[in-house]
Amino acid sequence: MIQPSHIWRLLQINRILLRHGLDEIVLATRWFRPVRWVWFLLPWNWVPRTRRPRGERIRRALEDLGPVFVKFGQTLSTRRDLLPADIAAELARLQDRVPPFPGVQAREIIAAAFEAPLEQHFARFDDAALASASIAQVHTAQLHSGEEVVVKVLRPRVEQTIRRDVSLLYLIADLTQRYWSEGRRLRPREVVAEYERTIFDELDLIREAANVVQTRRNFEGNPVLYVPDVHWELTRRNVMVMERIDGVSVSDLQTLRERKVDLKRLAELGVEIFFTQVFHHNFFHADMHPGNIFVDTSNPAHPAWMAVDFGIVGTLSPSDQHYLAHNLLAFFNRDYRRVAELHVESGWVPADTRVDDFESAVRTVCEPIFNRPLKEISFGHLLLRLFQTARRFNMEVQPQLVLLQKTLLHVEGLGRELYPDLDLWQTAKPYLERWMGEQVGVRSVLKRFRRHLPEVMQVLPELPLRLDGAMRQLETLQSQQQRVEHRLVELREQSRRNSRRGLLGLAGAALLLSSALIFGLQAPPGAGFMDVPPAAWLTAGTGLLALAFAWFGTGD
Repeated sequence: MIQPSHIWRLLQINRILLRHGLDEIVLATRWFRPVRWVWFLLPWNWVPRTRRPRGERIRRALEDLGPVFVKFGQTLSTRRDLLPADIAAELARLQDRVPPFPGVQAREIIAAAFEAPLEQHFARFDDAALASASIAQVHTAQLHSGEEVVVKVLRPRVEQTIRRDVSLLYLIADLTQRYWSEGRRLRPREVVAEYERTIFDELDLIREAANVVQTRRNFEGNPVLYVPDVHWELTRRNVMVMERIDGVSVSDLQTLRERKVDLKRLAELGVEIFFTQVFHHNFFHADMHPGNIFVDTSNPAHPAWMAVDFGIVGTLSPSDQHYLAHNLLAFFNRDYRRVAELHVESGWVPADTRVDDFESAVRTVCEPIFNRPLKEISFGHLLLRLFQTARRFNMEVQPQLVLLQKTLLHVEGLGRELYPDLDLWQTAKPYLERWMGEQVGVRSVLKRFRRHLPEVMQVLPELPLRLDGAMRQLETLQSQQQRVEHRLVELREQSRRNSRRGLLGLAGAALLLSSALIFGLQAPPGAGFMDVPPAAWLTAGTGLLALAFAWFGTGD
């Protein structure tokens, strides 16, 4: 239902679109379509204007529209089958670069969260923001212990803004699903619901701190990724204090080259970290754009990644993990038949899809790509072609995989920027094969047994009693089943007898009626015994006999 707040927000959106030269979008809306001709009569439209490319104009408009539209644009950038290439490429540049709010306001928010003056917790607090995004901004500070930290603070009134815009997205999703032919397949309402869950998770910095701690624990003892520590005593729902890391931005290629960093190793580490998080930990950083990734250059020959901003993390169900791993391996091995079968088995395409047709379509997409040099194969390009192919087979959007697709494209983009010859396939394939082996091998059985050992030990003393009870219940069920089967046999026999009796009664009644007709229509006076013809006597006697069997007989 359209609310007054929706109308006001739509007017604001239209104003921003006009400011960025997107009047063709505004005039195409239902409200303005009848009067669009008036716009072209205005004096400033008489002379052709020089405009930026449409993708850049859309990106700038989304940045001005606020956090919901920025995040949604980032998500849409991974669905390149839905967007023209120039717009998708420009949306991929959305990095939450927004002006910071005043440091004085940040101080007030922190003091209110701690219910104490800043000086009680910090020896120094820098008013100038170190980084500013659409949901929060980061300030540097120093604890009284001398430790350098960063303080993340949510923007004021950001939750109200997000709730208003998410409700508007639901309205747009409902209209899309109702009036667009592709609406049902794209499942826009489910996509918005998944997006809503993701963005509201970002508004709880306690949840983000827990994500940081979980990722830090997952990579404990593994030098490939460093995750800064959290100061729990200084963390609230809208404020989080973390260790300050000293690293080089992954996008600062000049500094990385000056420090002799092994860029090939660094790019391969990104792929390794991604697949480790997705398949081994089933807990992955889902916002790995360059602004959130730094490099530890203390050992240039063996660099390490450093990650921040864990507001968005992703997980997969065991079945999605299974089908995804099998799909990737099937792609690597060019087993297109298996790819088609997996899509049907997983429910990603309708169950009535012809596997042969889908296999042929996938082969048509993949073979031209695989026949190119490995370094020229882009996984993002492959995903784009596969999405376009899947549209023909009514493949539904899988909202739970959108974050994964977005993260994989970020990782590939980072890796190719660091090392253009990065072979994503060759780097990932051994890891996937090893993971698959762990899932079906002896190690997997032992791991699952070890995981469930406490429950087994708890039940073990009671096992004899439970087995005895189960055997007694089984015997009772078998006895009940025998009685039911015997009763069913009796009911079938009774039904058969009743059916036969009914037929005999019907036949007897018919014969008696026939006898009456013979007597009434064919009998001349004085013919037969008691003036009744023999045929009538015979028919009546047979009918009476049939009725007697129906009434007194067994029906056999």
